[in-house]
Amino acid sequence: MAVLVLGGAGYIGSHTVDRLVSQGVDVVVVDNLVTGHRAAVSPKAKFYQGDIADQPFMRRVFAENPAIEAVIHFAAFSLVAESMEKPLKYFDNNTAGMIKLLEVMNEVGVKKIVFSSTAATYGIPENVPIKETDPQKPINPYGESKLMMEKIMHWSDLAYGIKFVALRYFNVAGAKPDGSIGEDHNPETHLLPIVLQVAAGKRDQLKIFGNDYNTPDGTNVRDYVHPFDLADAHILAVNYLKAGHESDAFNLGSSTGFSNMEILKAAREVTGKPIPAEMAPRRPGDPDTLIAASDKARKILGWNPQFDDIHKIIATAWKWHATHPNGYADR
Repeated sequence: MAVLVLGGAGYIGSHTVDRLVSQGVDVVVVDNLVTGHRAAVSPKAKFYQGDIADQPFMRRVFAENPAIEAVIHFAAFSLVAESMEKPLKYFDNNTAGMIKLLEVMNEVGVKKIVFSSTAATYGIPENVPIKETDPQKPINPYGESKLMMEKIMHWSDLAYGIKFVALRYFNVAGAKPDGSIGEDHNPETHLLPIVLQVAAGKRDQLKIFGNDYNTPDGTNVRDYVHPFDLADAHILAVNYLKAGHESDAFNLGSSTGFSNMEILKAAREVTGKPIPAEMAPRRPGDPDTLIAASDKARKILGWNPQFDDIHKIIATAWKWHATHPNGYADR
């Protein structure tokens, strides 16, 4: 059996490829390298550069790799603020891209897909921690595009028998503990890598967007998950589908929320750096608090996160940033 990882040159995708390869799985990677990095992909994986919406290209990938039995989909744009400014970009790449992919999967008879979804499908949660059964009411085009992708997979399951697992998760943070792969976005918009870029002297200071949210210290509260723990969840979901189970959705999270100010404090403790910070206006489309209830994933998938301490997560990210201040350009 082989697994096709879409977006396997990206942050979470590359960690998933690394985990699969370490388990002896044959891995095929497709990435258009718009945001991914070729250097992030394990040399033991077979790599194709191209777009999942390019159906002739995807037909060739499947034809050249007949052992592919399952697809893991990370190939979506994921910036909330950008989606507010460029919604059509997100519906085109994310939602329309999923349609093109499922058409080809149906043609070639590959009937299992694990989808990297998002907590942004819930919008402003009615309950915290959020359960899979809570209402999905996105407040930004990014979340809307991924909710539409979930619905498209649901109807494709009913019509064509393409079984799926949607994994909805929150903030991702950390890197491979040996520092060989990590987070490298341009521009960088995620809190922890920006905090560590300040610690490394790459930025002058951190901007915290909003201190008037309905949280204990006024800054956003988020659930942080390590990419290796996410990778393991995606692999468990592939095995779940291989065992013949029905389509389902699972939240992934540590079930513990940390505010932006708490992340800053922990980063100062881990790095020993002062990390200057200032407050800035809110960004559009950001909910106050997002924390996942991941009991279902732990019970049904057998998911057991190994990086459940924020200091431990930050320490792995710091090793990557300290050894790769220019990201993959330092490889």
